[in-house]
Amino acid sequence: MVTNLLLLVLSLAGLAVAADRFVLGAAEVAARMRVSTVVTGALIIGFGTSAPELVVSSLATLTEGAEGTSLAMGNIIGSNVANLTLVLAIPVLVVGGIGLPDRLKRQVAFSAVGVTIFAVLSRFGEPSIWKGIGLAVLAVASLVVIVGLRDHFGGAPPADTTEGAGPWILTVFGMAGTVVFAWLVVRSSTAIADHMGWTGGFVGFALVALGTSLPELSTVMAAARRAETGLIMGNLLGSNLFNSLTVGSAVFLANGSRSFEQSDGLLGWGLLAMVAVCWGIIIPMGTGSRVVRREAVVLLAVYIGLLVFMATNFATV
Repeated sequence: MVTNLLLLVLSLAGLAVAADRFVLGAAEVAARMRVSTVVTGALIIGFGTSAPELVVSSLATLTEGAEGTSLAMGNIIGSNVANLTLVLAIPVLVVGGIGLPDRLKRQVAFSAVGVTIFAVLSRFGEPSIWKGIGLAVLAVASLVVIVGLRDHFGGAPPADTTEGAGPWILTVFGMAGTVVFAWLVVRSSTAIADHMGWTGGFVGFALVALGTSLPELSTVMAAARRAETGLIMGNLLGSNLFNSLTVGSAVFLANGSRSFEQSDGLLGWGLLAMVAVCWGIIIPMGTGSRVVRREAVVLLAVYIGLLVFMATNFATV
């Protein structure tokens, strides 16, 4: 038990570092290629910070059977909830308040609708490969729309990335490290769940989701230090969109027609909490409201309250 717990902590730390290196390298490659700022935000930052969820959830579903699928669903739901509560609240406490810039408001609809579609497909009807294909098509369509709304390139490439293979090497090794550490996270998490008698869904929601949200947290904290509030919201909205459509698609495809485990409450209360948190944050911000420190405290309380509720009711079968 102690060995697996230590392995989980070290793997989560390694996952955060590897994913951060991947995002940094990919962003430098995009800058060198003079890719649009919107494309960089949607494809590089959004996908890069969701890479841990994608790899962890896919590996868990493929290698750990029904319990792994439950862990994967918990990871997606927990990550989406954490992004708009814990991860949003911390930079708000740092900078004092965050609003949604007008240029990012169109991302609100994609994020909220994507989360809701994933919840509906997960809750109703039997799992199938066709649901995974449908989510994948929606993910591609969303990216096409976002890229179609692109603006001009927002600056010259950094001086230290105009030559050499450094950014490409950083990207490749960062992605490889993400895969390796994600596999270790899955193995240690399922071992802990078995030892404690916890459901895979609760472990995914409470432990794995927190670890796979570390790249989002590191990104938004860096943005908060530079007072780039638009990057904070763009990252979180983009991450939730990728989590729901891309990661959700991967889980459905890897799971096939196997029935989801219903006993851990994820496909009831967990999905409901995810959708409620998403719309509860996005609607006020879409109408011009700001999240200030008072609301940040409430968001932290919501996150802690959900963890306690899940632990009390669904941690064990």
